[in-house]
Amino acid sequence: MTDIRLFGYSDPLAAKLTQTVDFKISAEGTTEASIEIVRLVHGDYNPKGPGFIEEPITTDLPKCIGVKRQYTQNGSFARVTDEHALLSPKGAFSVFAFIWPSLPGKARQTIMGSWNVNISKGYGLGINPEGRLEFWVGDGKNVDQVTADIPLVPKVWVLAGASYDPVTGEARLIQINVQNAWNSHIGPVTPYDHNCHVVETLRVKPAASEGDFYLAGAQEHNPERGNFVSLLYNGKIDRSGIMERALTAADMANIAKGTVPSGALAYWDTTAGYTDQGIGNVIQDTGPHKLDAIGVNRPVRAMTGWNWTGRDDSFRLNPDQYGGVAFHDDALTDCNWETTISWTPPASLRSGVYALKVMAGDHVDRIPVILRPAKPRARIAVQMSTFTYLAYANEHLSFEAQIAQAIVAHTPVISAEDIEYEKLQEFGLSTYDHHTDGAGVCYSSWKRPIINLRPGYRMAGMTFPWALPADLSLLWWLEHAGFDYDLITDHDVHREGLEALSPYKAVINVTHPEYYSEQMLDATENYLTEGGRVLYIGGNGYYWVTATCPDDSSCIEVRKLDVGSRAWQAEAGEGYLANTGERSGLWRSRGRPPQKLVGLGFTAEGMDRSEAFERMPDSFHKRVAWIFEGIGDEELIGEFGLAQGGAAGIELDRYDLALGTPPNTLLVASSCGHTDNYPLVSEEITYAFPGRGGSQDPQVRGDMIFFNTPNDGAVFAAGSIAWSQALPCHGGENNVGTIMRNVLKAFEKDGKLPGSAYTGDEKLWR
Repeated sequence: MTDIRLFGYSDPLAAKLTQTVDFKISAEGTTEASIEIVRLVHGDYNPKGPGFIEEPITTDLPKCIGVKRQYTQNGSFARVTDEHALLSPKGAFSVFAFIWPSLPGKARQTIMGSWNVNISKGYGLGINPEGRLEFWVGDGKNVDQVTADIPLVPKVWVLAGASYDPVTGEARLIQINVQNAWNSHIGPVTPYDHNCHVVETLRVKPAASEGDFYLAGAQEHNPERGNFVSLLYNGKIDRSGIMERALTAADMANIAKGTVPSGALAYWDTTAGYTDQGIGNVIQDTGPHKLDAIGVNRPVRAMTGWNWTGRDDSFRLNPDQYGGVAFHDDALTDCNWETTISWTPPASLRSGVYALKVMAGDHVDRIPVILRPAKPRARIAVQMSTFTYLAYANEHLSFEAQIAQAIVAHTPVISAEDIEYEKLQEFGLSTYDHHTDGAGVCYSSWKRPIINLRPGYRMAGMTFPWALPADLSLLWWLEHAGFDYDLITDHDVHREGLEALSPYKAVINVTHPEYYSEQMLDATENYLTEGGRVLYIGGNGYYWVTATCPDDSSCIEVRKLDVGSRAWQAEAGEGYLANTGERSGLWRSRGRPPQKLVGLGFTAEGMDRSEAFERMPDSFHKRVAWIFEGIGDEELIGEFGLAQGGAAGIELDRYDLALGTPPNTLLVASSCGHTDNYPLVSEEITYAFPGRGGSQDPQVRGDMIFFNTPNDGAVFAAGSIAWSQALPCHGGENNVGTIMRNVLKAFEKDGKLPGSAYTGDEKLWR
C-alpha cells in the first residue's frame, strides 16, 4: 500500500466571516481526498478533561476533491528578472561581492551569477564543496573554472571577485581580506592569510543562460517540480556588482577599500533604501538598468556589513555599515502553493476556530482557520495569540534545545509521531530553531503547513498541548459556562489598534501571549485607560518585541538579544528589526515590562509538575471579596489540571512593584511548592549563584492579582500557562471555573465593578 502524506495551510490563518479563505493542500500517495469543515471545540485527548471534540459544519463544499503533490522552495535568495540577458555580457566582464560565508565546505554554493545547473550554461561566482572560492563558466556542453588555492574561513569577511576576458581567455579570481577587529568571528591576531589571486586561461566561453540572475543561488529545473533554485549559499553578502570590463587586481583592491566602481552594469547597493522604519525585501540596483534583486524567503536585512566597526549597534545610526544580507539554505516564509479549494464562511456562523478536515486512507489533517465576526457580536473577546503561534510554528525544542531534559525532569519521551514530525524539515522552522549554519531563525509565517497548530497536538517530549490546542480548553469552558464570545487575533489588534478592542467590555488573553508588537501594547494600554477590562490568564505574556513585515502581514520578525529565556542570541550589532527599525529583545529592556500593563511578568518556567494557588490576605479585601464567592478561606485553587496536574505551572508570572506593578494592585493568591526544575528567569539574575530554584527562591511563583484602571476598567490576572487548562477538569465545574465565572460576570456588565466603593479603603482582613 502506498504511504499517504497530506499537509496543508490556510491563507489567511485568521479571517472575518464572509471573507474567503484559501486552503492549499499537498498530497502524496493519493489523487483525491475527502473534506469537511469542522468547528474545533476541544483539542486535548487527556481523559481528565472532555476529550477531543469537533463539530461538523454543513457547507456547500464538495465531499471529495482532487489533490496533488505541491513542491516547496526552501532557502533564501534574491532573484533579478533579466528578460534581455543584460547580466550575461557578450564581452569582457567582472563580478564582485563582499561575502561572509557561514558554511564554506558544506556543499557547492553560488554567491552570484546566471548559472543554469541543468544545461551548464552561464557563469557563477561561488564556493566549491571543499570551501574554496570558485568562478565557473559553461557554454552548454563544457564547464571550466578557476579555483582559489586557499579555503575560505567561516564568518570572516572577504571581497570575492572574478573577471573574464574573451579575447585572451584569461580569467582572474581574487579573494581580498577585509577583516577588522569587529566584523568577523576571528580577529586580525589570528595568523592566517585570507588573500588569494589566481589567473588561468579558460578553454570555455560562457554562454547566455537565458534565465534570471541570482544572488545566493542558481537556477535548476526538474520535470516534475518545474523550475527551482539550488546551490544555495549560507552567509552574508554585502554590496555586489557586475562590470562590463575585466577588472585588474588593482581595481579589486580599490573596491576592497570601499571605492564604489564607476560605470557598473549593475550594482546592488545593500545599504540603499534604509529609513528609520527599516528596510524592505528589495535589494536596489543603483546601476543604469535598475535591475533590483527581489528577496525570496526573506533574506535577513539590517545585518552588519564588511565595514562594520562596532561603534554603532543599529543601522539607523550608520546605515553604510549595515550592508550585510544574510541568506540560509533552509529558510522558508512562503510555500507558494496553489490553492486547492476556497471557502467563504457565512455570516451566520459563530466566531470560533474551524478547520478543513482532509482525509485520505487512514491519514487525516485538520487545517485550522480562526474566524472573527464581520462586526462585533458579543461583549467578551478572546484574543488568540497568532503572533506566538507563528513564533513556535514547527518548533524542534525537544530535539535541539539544551533545556529539553532538564525542564521536564526526565528524559523526554519521544513518540513515533514525534520522529515523523522531526523529519518534516521542508516546512520551515520556528523562531526557537537554528538555521543550518547555526544562526537563529528570526522570521516565521503562516504560509506553510504548521504541524503543531493542529488540534490534539502534544509538544514533543511533553504530555500536554501547547498554544492553539491548549487555548481550546478556554473556549470549551466559556461555552460550557454559558458565556458568549468573539474571537479576535494578535494580527487584528496589531493592524487595527484600539478599534479592535474597544467594542468589548472584556478581553481575555489565552494561555501564552508571549510575542507582542508596539501597536498591540499601545492598543491594550489605551483600552484599559478608557475603561476596558482585561483577563490576563496566561504566562510569559507581553515578552518579546515583535513586528510584522509591512509587505507581508503573514510574516513576523523577532530577534533574541542579551537577556530573556532565549533559544539563540543575535550576532553583535544585529538586534534591530529590519522591518520597523526598532530594537527587538524583551519589552522589559525597552522600558515596558509587562508588570506596567497587566501587573504581572515572567518569573519562572518548568514542566515537571504544576501546583495550586493559595489565597493571600488581599483576597479578603472588600474590593475583591466578590471574586472569591464560593471559595473557602483555606481552599487551594486549582489542585488539578490538564497541564501537569495543577493550575499554576509551565510558565509563571509574578507581581513586582519594582518592575511597575500598579501600587493599587491586590495580590490575592500565589502558588508555592514549585520544584527546582522551575529556575528563576535569566533577566532576573545579575549574578549567577545557587539557590534560584523553586524550592529556594520566593520569586519562583505564579501570582493572582486584581487592580482597577481609569474609567471603571480593571485587570484580573492569573500568571500561569496552566490556568486555562485546569478549567475543563471535573466536567468544567471546579474552583478555577468559579473564579472565572465571578470575574467574567462582573466584567461583562456596564457600570462600576463590585467592590469599587471600597477602592482606596484600608485593607479589611478576615
